[in-house]
Amino acid sequence: MSRVGIYGGTFDPIHRGHLHVITQLFKRDLIDKLLLIPAGNPLLRSCEPSASAEQRRTMCELAVSTLPEEIKYKVQVNPIEILRQGPSYAIDTVEAVRASFPEEQIYLIVGADAFSKIDQWHRAQELQKMVSVLCINRPGYPATGIDIGAIDAAATTIRQGLSADVPEVVAEFIRENGLYDNQ
Repeated sequence: MSRVGIYGGTFDPIHRGHLHVITQLFKRDLIDKLLLIPAGNPLLRSCEPSASAEQRRTMCELAVSTLPEEIKYKVQVNPIEILRQGPSYAIDTVEAVRASFPEEQIYLIVGADAFSKIDQWHRAQELQKMVSVLCINRPGYPATGIDIGAIDAAATTIRQGLSADVPEVVAEFIRENGLYDNQ
């Protein structure tokens, strides 16, 4: 039985902190395959994503291309949530992944910030029975999970132009598409 990780997020934009999480998941042998899933319509965010769903998907694909060879072939950017109409619920994604990987152990990878709100998620108790949750400790949040030496990077500071914690190919895409200029 292999271990399939689901790492969802708004990824507005994906940054070095996310890539560090991905790398550590494999280096610490926590998963065998990873589905990186940009959120479609994230319900627990206070504002809409700045970049379109398709732009966020492209940034994820570009970022994954910068991972070490032995890791990037194990990572798939999956558009299931951005292709879904209406709200994006983690449980719907987990059910779809379970249908594609019926014999695999499914892990839901979440940061400590998201984990602190997991009880607010749609059908939260049912979701937590369907998957093993891997909570990743994050700077500035109570340590409730796995310490991977997380990088203190935040998409908010990148959008505000206060940080450049993205791979160069992602930074180039941001510049070419005029993303985050008006933040």
